[in-house]
Amino acid sequence: MTMLIFERSGQGRRLSLLPETPVDVEQYIPGECLRRQDLDLPQLSENDISRHYTELAKRSHGVNDGFYPLGSCTMKYNPKLNEEMAASAGFCDIHPLQPLDTVQGCLQVMADAQKYLAEITGMDAVSLQPGAGAHGEFTGLLLIKAYLRSLGQDGRTKIIVPDSAHGTNPASAAMAGFSVINVPSDPQGDVDLAALKEAVGEDTAALMLTNPNTLGRFDKNILQITQIVHAAGGLCYYDGANLNAVVGLVRPGDMGFDVVHLNLHKTFSTPHGGGGPGSGPVGCKSFLAPFLPGPLAAEEPGGSYGWHLPVQCIGAVKAFYGNFLVAVKALSYILTLGADGLAAAATQAVLNANYLMKQLSGSYDMACDGLCMHEFVMSLEKLKQETGVSAMDVAKAILDCHMYPPTMYFPLIVHEALMVEPTETESKETLDQAAQAYLEIYRRAFSDPESLHNAPCGTVIGRVDEVGAARNPRLKYGD
Repeated sequence: MTMLIFERSGQGRRLSLLPETPVDVEQYIPGECLRRQDLDLPQLSENDISRHYTELAKRSHGVNDGFYPLGSCTMKYNPKLNEEMAASAGFCDIHPLQPLDTVQGCLQVMADAQKYLAEITGMDAVSLQPGAGAHGEFTGLLLIKAYLRSLGQDGRTKIIVPDSAHGTNPASAAMAGFSVINVPSDPQGDVDLAALKEAVGEDTAALMLTNPNTLGRFDKNILQITQIVHAAGGLCYYDGANLNAVVGLVRPGDMGFDVVHLNLHKTFSTPHGGGGPGSGPVGCKSFLAPFLPGPLAAEEPGGSYGWHLPVQCIGAVKAFYGNFLVAVKALSYILTLGADGLAAAATQAVLNANYLMKQLSGSYDMACDGLCMHEFVMSLEKLKQETGVSAMDVAKAILDCHMYPPTMYFPLIVHEALMVEPTETESKETLDQAAQAYLEIYRRAFSDPESLHNAPCGTVIGRVDEVGAARNPRLKYGD
């Protein structure tokens, strides 16, 4: 059993990691702010520390360990070149308040990132300020709200959201002060056009749409959808969560969208979650650009770079200029692949998803017929009725195959859903192994369902009582 680092501690153990500071810090700190006793820190040798963190690493599963088809976050492999670029001293050893003439390269990176992201999405301007995807959603809705207010159209208070949307869409709309109107999907998983026409009106502020949607489908009626909303006087907002399937191939701006947010960790290979901070840039058409949060990096006459504040700026949505180093990683990725490479990555993501879906479709029920985009959704409702094996059981059993499970029970419109997103970085051999694992679990559902109810059996932590943990959480170690 892995011990806490404090349990490894031994009195008098030492190591030298940090040099003694030559500065007498006490002369700069008020006496009442000085610590009266030493910090309660564990006392360890370098060997103890090394072994402790190595043990922790062995207990987790990441994209460097094996297949990781997490549909909700596109947890694909992130090229180490991006990390090297972001670790450069010229990008790391800076301060946001230092003179602009000393950070011209950093400003150019931000200006270039804005330019390329605008071109990729078919927008006219981009702000890098939002700190993550949902933050970008909220910012995009604030742009729409400010624009409508400038026209005296405060009566447009409703945001239309399809039932296949990400859960953050209605949440962001509510936070921005809008009410949410839900529209259903048709039998093919696309937006129900009749329901959409019924929902729009003089009170429509905007439509929020993910395309491809959470079922992994590219809506064949997308141009008609945006035209319906525009005809009613509303705006169209593109949730860029699934742009990974179409980047370099189709641009949201060409589909009729007015504003878009991007998840740089999903499409542009910048680690998120446990791997690092997020970034959710917002792009928009020219008529919304005056409202963007700022300042924005911009090239000035003469070739130098500085800051530009949009004339009707909604204000800053994050301290300083956003998560700069994430933008460095994304720009590195874009410049490395180029236009053809980005399109090839999207094409490979779609190919991988369809290849794996085809192998599983003879056993598992798919939520939608036909080809998918970068992800597909399986419904295990029938399997559960016949064997008692749930989507949760299958996901837990996958852990015993040294693979990470797919997203469970999402989208909500599919019962017993498993969403699988292989990503473009997986090889055919890995996809074949994954297919074999899923098919073996399917067979076990009929021959030995009880073993799946108890899975996983070979992991560090076995089947967790998730209901009990939610109702009676243990918040203190040792309880």
